Amino acid sequence: MFDHRVKLFKLMGFQVSLDASWLIIAVLVAWSLARGVFPAFVSGLSPGTYWWMAAAGAAGLFLSIVLHEFGHSIVARSQGIPMTGITLFVFGGVAEMGGEPPSATAEFLMAMAGPITSFILAGVSYGIRKLSDAMGGPIEVTAIFAYLAWINAALAIFNLVPAFPLDGGRVLRSILWAARKNLLWATRAAAAIGTGFACLLMAAGVASFFFGNFITGIWWFVLGMFIRGASRRSLQQVLVRHALLGEPVAKFMDSHPVTVPASTSIKDVVERFVYRYPFRTFPVVDDGHLLGCINLNQLKQVPPSEWEARTAGNLAVPCSNGTTIAPDADAANALSTMSRGQSGRLLVVERDRLVGVVALKDLLNFLTRRMELEGA
Repeated sequence: MFDHRVKLFKLMGFQVSLDASWLIIAVLVAWSLARGVFPAFVSGLSPGTYWWMAAAGAAGLFLSIVLHEFGHSIVARSQGIPMTGITLFVFGGVAEMGGEPPSATAEFLMAMAGPITSFILAGVSYGIRKLSDAMGGPIEVTAIFAYLAWINAALAIFNLVPAFPLDGGRVLRSILWAARKNLLWATRAAAAIGTGFACLLMAAGVASFFFGNFITGIWWFVLGMFIRGASRRSLQQVLVRHALLGEPVAKFMDSHPVTVPASTSIKDVVERFVYRYPFRTFPVVDDGHLLGCINLNQLKQVPPSEWEARTAGNLAVPCSNGTTIAPDADAANALSTMSRGQSGRLLVVERDRLVGVVALKDLLNFLTRRMELEGA
């Protein structure tokens, strides 16, 4: 998931992206609205009218999902939960967290924010629908807002099902977490319920398929598979963080990383580093002090005729946020930083000196060895 996403816009510091899979649901939603939902709401209109109503309804659904996820993200940020952005995909949307909530209360508030937002949107849409009806407004507008009231209420109710990682599952986990003071146990219990709910959806899908309701059956089955996979992934993330918690970054770092001396010519940077090592970014140092970073995009901007005259120190720029970490930082935080920055390695910096590099593969090797010795 999220391998092919397009950045749409940034609002209040949150990046909203669109996964390629959303195109599937957009087409299906528009088709079902134009051919089934709106003709059932209002009969006797032209096909063209039903299609523009469908386009408006799909746009309203898009906005509703974005606002639902914004509800999560805004409350999460207020509770100190790092958020990497919002992505819309085939089953709706997800507010992407860069780490686990700091407390059960923070998770409860964050989880409830989405359904509450959807219920508010449902109420507003229903109010507009009633106002339009009372004032004799266009029947098409009344039908569109009636649909938006229904779909937002349905979205809120479905998300409140106590199946992790749905919002209701996160609410359940927060309650179990608060009761037992054990996040790992709470996650295991909530994930087990989530997996059970997913299996029920898959079974309902198979039953619908054999009873002749093919489209509904396929959607229930695929949705069940998605929830089952998401539940397992969420549990795995907590297990990984639990295994890394308390382990310092210095334990995993390579204390002799590949670095580019500031006096190195761009020609030598290309020949000795770019063509030799599988990295896109290199730290530039001067007597162990980190001056900045140099990457392939910067190098491409320099004409080959200037490669011998210019140096890495001239071209280096400050390393971007989320690419450095302290040696005494928690390895679990390093993993979260890598996730937020979508980077496979971090520069380990003490004051202004580069003391090493920690890579995702080093953390994964540790986890593999630990599971081999201690079990999953």
